[in-house]
Amino acid sequence: MSAIIENTDVVVIGGGPGGSTTATLLARRGHRVVLLEKETFPRYQIGESLLPSTVHGIGRLLGVTEELEAASFMVKRGGSFRWGTNPVPWNFLFAVAPELSGPTSYAYQVERMKFDDILLKNAAKHGVDVRENSPVTEVIGDDERVRGVRYTGPDGVRHEIHATFVVDASGNRSRVHQNVRGERIYSDFFKNIALFGYFEGGKRLPQPDSGNILCAAFDEGWIWYIPLSDTLTSVGAVISREHAAKLQGDQEQALLGFVDRCAIVKDFLADATRVTEGTYGEIRTRKDYSYTNSTFHRPGMVLVGDAACFIDPVFSTGVHLATYAGLLAARSINTVLAGENTEERVFEEFEGRYRREYRVFYEFLSAFYDMQSNEESYFWKARKVTNFNATDLEAFVSLVGGVHSGEQAFTSADQLVSEFRTSSGDLADAVQRTGAMDTDTGDKMHHLFGTPVVREVMQEMNNVQVRGVLGEAARELPLLENGLVPSADGLAWTEAK
Repeated sequence: MSAIIENTDVVVIGGGPGGSTTATLLARRGHRVVLLEKETFPRYQIGESLLPSTVHGIGRLLGVTEELEAASFMVKRGGSFRWGTNPVPWNFLFAVAPELSGPTSYAYQVERMKFDDILLKNAAKHGVDVRENSPVTEVIGDDERVRGVRYTGPDGVRHEIHATFVVDASGNRSRVHQNVRGERIYSDFFKNIALFGYFEGGKRLPQPDSGNILCAAFDEGWIWYIPLSDTLTSVGAVISREHAAKLQGDQEQALLGFVDRCAIVKDFLADATRVTEGTYGEIRTRKDYSYTNSTFHRPGMVLVGDAACFIDPVFSTGVHLATYAGLLAARSINTVLAGENTEERVFEEFEGRYRREYRVFYEFLSAFYDMQSNEESYFWKARKVTNFNATDLEAFVSLVGGVHSGEQAFTSADQLVSEFRTSSGDLADAVQRTGAMDTDTGDKMHHLFGTPVVREVMQEMNNVQVRGVLGEAARELPLLENGLVPSADGLAWTEAK
């Protein structure tokens, strides 16, 4: 039986946050969008801690703010950390700017089955043709550009869709990204493995921080402790890949063994029981390897979310980078389809902004890891900035920053290590001056947000959040040299005046 042939404006591969965001923002401009998802939602996914720019910036552009509020997700006002030289937990709060403190200075801990389903259903409400249980089997293209995809429907029938653009938001395991003809480059610094499960009845941090994610360092790595409800908690140990052999046997005992070596989490789980049935009954593993593709775009195709890059789970960057990239991709495609600028010009903006965001988080997280000093531990010793392999670091960060980001390229690996080391020192000093979480840290948070590496990592998140709050009243300057700026509705690019 021959394939059913169709035509549309855009095909989006993947129904996670990046794909749903891109598809919805394209449909809002009236374009025909087909979204192909290989699974049937709701489905399990890790990455449960959100940042405010996703909730109050992207969420408002998508029109899901009220639905997210009605879902009764756990409210988090920041992160709490037992990390660095401070012997007691300290807070990183979300009151990032005077105009954003108060009603939007929070985010959510979410069960991704529910969160992702909300975003996918919202895409359908906006006119996206959502097709679940429809795996893509081939990307159609030639030397000039990508021109569509082939997929198999839930009934086994083969389909061929021709489109002006294809968006790959299919995640880190898919091979679709190879069609952009780039190379996936890994960073040795963040080659970690996560081992995680779920517990009922764990303790909570004292109010008002009871909804915060807790990240606690121990000799062999660190543990996340994410309260998903009043009783359910996601707990994961992030360890070096050198410990992979320990995970081949009894994974539950391995996870509990890591918990036993992290005093604060061990105490929080003292009276808890591990969930052993249903969706949350498995112990799971994931390679949390940091990588970036050498290119995020070729004519007719763009990469979004984990299909393009991934850093590390410590600061909840996964959903942020995916939805942010979805916004950038939608702006770029909307502009081209409207005939308002060239594909080359808008995707130069897309790639520059996306790589800049990745790079500032990469530097911030490098500094963050560097704060935890334990020269007896292989995990922490290998993550000291001064122990970076200079050649690998220079090659990796030249992909992340440099000409793509519009920033001055680094002249040497030594210069880069020096900058990262300075960032780590500044961050460690700011954390020390911020004080413990049980003190009144609100007026001390300026120490953290006044630190250059923190200020830089917050810049574009603040812009997205302000856009969500102020709508068409928001005005932005170019982020990149000679760059574009968002249109009045935030859904396209325009030349800066």
